[in-house]
Amino acid sequence: MLELEALSKSFGGLHAVRDVSFEAVAGGVTSIIGPNGAGKSTLFNLISGAIRPDWGRVRLAGKDITGLPTNRIARMGLARSFQITNLFARLSVRENVRLALQAREARSSYLVSLGRLGNLDARADALLEEFGLRAYATEPARTLSHGDQRRLEIAVCMGSNPRVLLLDEPTQGMSPGETAATDELVKRFAGRVTIVLIEHDIDLVMGISDKIVVLHQGAKLAEGTPAEVRADRAVQDAYLGEQNEPA
Repeated sequence: MLELEALSKSFGGLHAVRDVSFEAVAGGVTSIIGPNGAGKSTLFNLISGAIRPDWGRVRLAGKDITGLPTNRIARMGLARSFQITNLFARLSVRENVRLALQAREARSSYLVSLGRLGNLDARADALLEEFGLRAYATEPARTLSHGDQRRLEIAVCMGSNPRVLLLDEPTQGMSPGETAATDELVKRFAGRVTIVLIEHDIDLVMGISDKIVVLHQGAKLAEGTPAEVRADRAVQDAYLGEQNEPA
């Protein structure tokens, strides 16, 4: 569903991403891990069209999307969340999701009143129910807790009915309980959508991933199942070892 071929990007003399290739597990969870500065978010920016690669290709469902603008890539079925929550803070929780649903309607209906577009509110509420946010439907998004805002952003992504969902550190800043709830959400949607995940919580990554790709200094250090990656000596030396050091 998502294939990267020799993807590369430099900023001046800094090689942020170097010759990275892998295929995401269709209908599964592919996690990208690595130390800070390894190139993970730059890789997401390349995939989603936020920046253009210097070299390499990105394919979505077999179609070359390399260098296409973000709006075209989104309409082709790729959605992305961000490290910093990206919501319409003053709009209600329901309105945030409804906008994503409305964006999937035909362009000819953009100037049609909402009342003629079908049960958008009902569809939004059904999605909010899945995310445990139905009780907050009429509340401004800014009033939600940090964890609920992170989940709402994923709900907005799912409202666009993506083929591939990129999640950039979805549990950042969450409590253990919120992290566990998000873990369950990701497991629930795997199968319905191909998920590519950047995450620093190694326990979560090892428990949820079908495949793990390890980046180090912009290059792919390792790729494999959780068990294979955990046993890789180079990964232990470059990354996993520091995760086990005392605070």
